[in-house]
Amino acid sequence: MQLVVARIGRAHGIKGEVTVEVRTDEPELRLGPGAVLATEPASAGPLTIESGRVHSGRLLLRFEGVRDRNAAEALRNTLLIAEVDPEELPEDPEEFYDHQLIDLDVVTVDGTEVGRISEISHLPYQDLLIVKRPDGGEVMIPFVSEVVPEIDLEAQRAVIDPPPGLLDEAEAEIAGSREDATAGNRKGGTEGDRKGEIAGSRKGEAADGGATEGDRKGDTTGGREDESS
Repeated sequence: MQLVVARIGRAHGIKGEVTVEVRTDEPELRLGPGAVLATEPASAGPLTIESGRVHSGRLLLRFEGVRDRNAAEALRNTLLIAEVDPEELPEDPEEFYDHQLIDLDVVTVDGTEVGRISEISHLPYQDLLIVKRPDGGEVMIPFVSEVVPEIDLEAQRAVIDPPPGLLDEAEAEIAGSREDATAGNRKGGTEGDRKGEIAGSRKGEAADGGATEGDRKGDTTGGREDESS
């Protein structure tokens, strides 16, 4: 079967290199030198990878026959497609090919139906599962173990444990209001009371100090007058 493994971005430099948006977990296998890839649109390919390198965190590729910036720029937004054995599985059991995830049913840990995976979006720092909701809407689920604790290929489902607000924005607003209220109570009740208690205590101490000082002054003065007389 065919699998989209990358999308060509802008030209880099003047010698035919292009940036690519990687859409595979195995770029060293799918996008290595010598790989022959079909394209979408088909008229742009097939393309054979001549060389590749990483620059500033992005993969740069050069294709055979593409020698200048104009030719490279003409390939912009072209999809690169690899032929993959549908029975082939990644070596890491925690990794999955896009075609294994597409069309899986998505449910929450308590069994609530969410929708069905329609697309995988490969971003620089994480992948997203694009889930089609029963009402026709879409939701983006970060493909990380904390949010997607289980992929069951036999049952054809993905189990998610979404944080508040991921599936329903109203939940995020309620959670945010609760946090604000809690923070306000803690600040007003604890900090305010402490300030009042401390200020009151200091005033009381000051008043007591004044009485003591007055008593001492009176005692001393009186004692001196008695001694003089």
